[in-house]
Amino acid sequence: MRTKSEIMEMIEEEGVEFIRLQFTDMVGRLKNLAVTPGQMDLVLQNKYSLEGTALFGDDDIFDRDLYLYPDFDSFAVLPWRPQQGKVAKLFCELHNEDGSDFEMNTRAKLKRVLADAAEDGYTFMVDPEIEFFLFHTDENGLPTTISHERAGLMDVGPADFGENARRNMVFTLTEMGFEIESSHHEKAVAQHEIDFKEDEALKMADAIHTFKFAVRSVAKQFGLYATFMPKPKSEEAGSGMHTKIAILKDGQNIFDGPDGEKMAEYFVGGIVSHIDAICAITNSTVNSYKRLADIFVGKNKKIWSGKGECAAAKVRKCYNGKKVELRFLDACTDPYAALCVCVAAGMEGMRNHTPIDREAHLPEDLKDAIAGLKSDAFICDLLGEEFVKHYCRYKGQEWKDYMKQVSTWEVERYLNRL
Repeated sequence: MRTKSEIMEMIEEEGVEFIRLQFTDMVGRLKNLAVTPGQMDLVLQNKYSLEGTALFGDDDIFDRDLYLYPDFDSFAVLPWRPQQGKVAKLFCELHNEDGSDFEMNTRAKLKRVLADAAEDGYTFMVDPEIEFFLFHTDENGLPTTISHERAGLMDVGPADFGENARRNMVFTLTEMGFEIESSHHEKAVAQHEIDFKEDEALKMADAIHTFKFAVRSVAKQFGLYATFMPKPKSEEAGSGMHTKIAILKDGQNIFDGPDGEKMAEYFVGGIVSHIDAICAITNSTVNSYKRLADIFVGKNKKIWSGKGECAAAKVRKCYNGKKVELRFLDACTDPYAALCVCVAAGMEGMRNHTPIDREAHLPEDLKDAIAGLKSDAFICDLLGEEFVKHYCRYKGQEWKDYMKQVSTWEVERYLNRL
């Protein structure tokens, strides 16, 4: 682990003039505030604060100062920023004045779950495949859903208009310490995927935030907008974040052992037994369920399959061993909260030898998922009463706002018939 003095030395040696202190809000969106090197002594002593109501709303519970606790190992210079007056980033957690975890601090919740797993000798390795769209911006620089390309799965240039942007994304991520395994054009027009090598769960959650930040920043340099919205166009395939998980014990993947198949099914069984509550976290937008409805339909809407391509969960034999693959997640999720609930539920499944409910299927929409979260004692206890209360209220309002909207589909279907 880096020390305070090492951070200050890196700032001086690299000529860094701005440090972005990054953290997440209640629903996992990346936020930041920038400080100069002169403020870093306060930051590195966990004494830099912000107003809770400014970020989380006017509830009395948030009317207090929250303190930023930086993770020294997350310090990195941003390669796409100017090389004179460089900009760096540093992930932080939000804590209360007395040093205790802030109720909405999902990074700390994930750390606790991983520490609990470590007591049983387990280390979780995570390998996400993140899909996104590259769309044109309008004359004001605002995002559209327009693209002039017509490329499909793994097509090459010149049909793939985004290959140069994607290449620069890979270069940028590599410069920041990512090990990129592959990148390609995906099925839908203007859809892309970049895959990076597996890593420990907490590091990967941090990496997912950095990945999205970097991809959006590089896309902007090409006059494009990168969106991780699950289903931006009804006629095109949606974007997901298929997430493969391996569990190491004494350096060995337990899914490769003599009881590996059984342990994998128990792990999935735990997740399936809490699937509605988990989806409220892993598929956290109204739009998320439009992607799920497009993929997991009919008999394939059931969660589990050993082989089916459209199954929401499966066991895959990869070049580096067997892994459980969760295919329902999307990149709009808070990666800390998502891995927290998946790891904890999977661990519960392994401890209790939970069989897979083979008739279970994914929730229909965000409303169903929120109801599932409210009624799931295990997940509520895991995330904390205050988190669940405020998260469900926020997402419940999102659902109500959505239901008030009149869509083009409704007008076209009903206006001249009714």
